[in-house]
Amino acid sequence: MLKENELKFVFRRLILTSIFFLIMIIGGCRSEQSLPNNIVKAIVVTGGHDYEKESFLQMFDSLGNIKYVHYELKDESEIFEDVNGWEYDVLILYNMTQGISENRKRNFEKLLKERGIGLVALHHSIANYQDWDEYRKIIGAKYYLEDKVENGVSYKRGEWKEGVELNVYVENKHHPVTEGLGDFKIIDETYKNYILEPGLEMLLTTDNSLNEKSICWVKNYGRSRVCYIQLGHGRSAYENKDYRRLLLQSISWCSAK
Repeated sequence: MLKENELKFVFRRLILTSIFFLIMIIGGCRSEQSLPNNIVKAIVVTGGHDYEKESFLQMFDSLGNIKYVHYELKDESEIFEDVNGWEYDVLILYNMTQGISENRKRNFEKLLKERGIGLVALHHSIANYQDWDEYRKIIGAKYYLEDKVENGVSYKRGEWKEGVELNVYVENKHHPVTEGLGDFKIIDETYKNYILEPGLEMLLTTDNSLNEKSICWVKNYGRSRVCYIQLGHGRSAYENKDYRRLLLQSISWCSAK
């Protein structure tokens, strides 16, 4: 038989063990309840430019925690006609369209300035809304579709060439958009002669003479985080593992408020 002191010791051990497991259970419940919902709701907008639709959407299917809706524009900008029921964390532009009414401009700005919706602008979306000066300020650049004089300054029409191998250099390895990325190569379309707004944080550059040096940057507009990525013309880009990682991380970063 156990002596009285031994019984007391066993009893204390049972109590302490029970308390320990109770704390673990409660702590586990709290941890589970406090886990952040890391699913990002995105809307991918296309229109006004040909693209390889199947492989493009397969790229987004591969992005793990990105839950996206694909929206194909019918009249160039109707996505911004009424944004009261907007339910997306990030707006991803892959369109190249021009027509946008004053109401739609206001709603686009409202999403960014008031709602803080993230914006990722890809490739040919740099040429959107040529007659809307604010768009240039939103994404940080403009690619002119024709020679133009604005406020007494002459701008050349943008140049492009498909199927070019680009060396891509990571200028900031510590930013969340480029974290874990090293310098890489990609077969893509070059863009030349676009102009940049001041105050951009440059993340990626290239040394190809057919392209502008700056090819990916981030900025803020209103309450929103904005990222522009020049890359992304076709299958060779869509299937590039480094491009996919860049896209995933840009969407994730822009979604944070």
